[in-house]
Amino acid sequence: MTLVVPEEVRRIAEDIQTMKIRGAGRIARAAARALMIAAQEYKSGGLDEFLDYMEQVARLLVSTRPTAVSLPNAVNYVMKVLRENRFQDIEEARKAVIEAAQGFIEYSEQAVKRIGEIGARLIKTGDRILTHCNSSAVESILVTAWRSGKRFHVYATETRPRFQGYITARNLAKAGIPVTLVPDSAVLQVIEAKRITRVIVGADTVTANGAVINKIGTSQIALAARLHRIPFIVATETYKFSPYTVVGQPVEIEERPPEEVLENPPPGIRIRNPAFDATPPEYIDMIVTERGIIPPKSAALVLWEMFRRSPVEMSQLRVEEDTTG
Repeated sequence: MTLVVPEEVRRIAEDIQTMKIRGAGRIARAAARALMIAAQEYKSGGLDEFLDYMEQVARLLVSTRPTAVSLPNAVNYVMKVLRENRFQDIEEARKAVIEAAQGFIEYSEQAVKRIGEIGARLIKTGDRILTHCNSSAVESILVTAWRSGKRFHVYATETRPRFQGYITARNLAKAGIPVTLVPDSAVLQVIEAKRITRVIVGADTVTANGAVINKIGTSQIALAARLHRIPFIVATETYKFSPYTVVGQPVEIEERPPEEVLENPPPGIRIRNPAFDATPPEYIDMIVTERGIIPPKSAALVLWEMFRRSPVEMSQLRVEEDTTG
């Protein structure tokens, strides 16, 4: 039986799948908003039917992007209120979903702001910073540092084949930050010729051992940074930490359509288009979160706190901040 959902919910799901909505944080907030809309507009049954309907909507949203753990984490956070409580009627359940979704969206937005405040302390006047893809957390750090009076230059990769680096370059330019767009293949040359002082990237997923799953090409940049002893910094919200990896479940690397790389390739040519890669924890100097700056090895501690507390409660905690580098 085909799931019938409000048009806006269907559009959000399609936009996540086709990458019209990009970035793990934006995806998570969009999913929470979709659940809120689904709950608000449901009118065709009683409480049991509503609970089943919301589970179907949740599965639809989670199926759109397999790698970004922020998506199932956001969905599970909102759905937790339905799964762990008993309700007298549909209106009580509907209200619980709406409040949970609004709470997650507010928490997510505040987390990005907090990351900007914490991460900006790492930036120094005169820095030459390399970044990859598009991350609201990274942008928050750079814009916050610039507005505090620090002056630096950013080099942003194009991030093929979807060119998310264009978004980063445009947003930084609008904020008045000097930015240079460079081909992905020029990373090592740029690091050497421009004497890059630090690399800052976002994350789609952080695993229990501190590895980071991010846009394809991130691991190569980390390797180049390690070669030149440049700090490699990851900026991410804690809800992108994956509880599934605690028990050894691997992170699925999404394969995007080959047409994104080359339309109508000549006969005999096969195309692979992995969307993400894994950067090992030993290549990462620090992870900037809304709780503070942690070493990769502390990812398991963050996950333990996630199991004990909700993301909103967890955001009240603080980890001792390390601002070295």
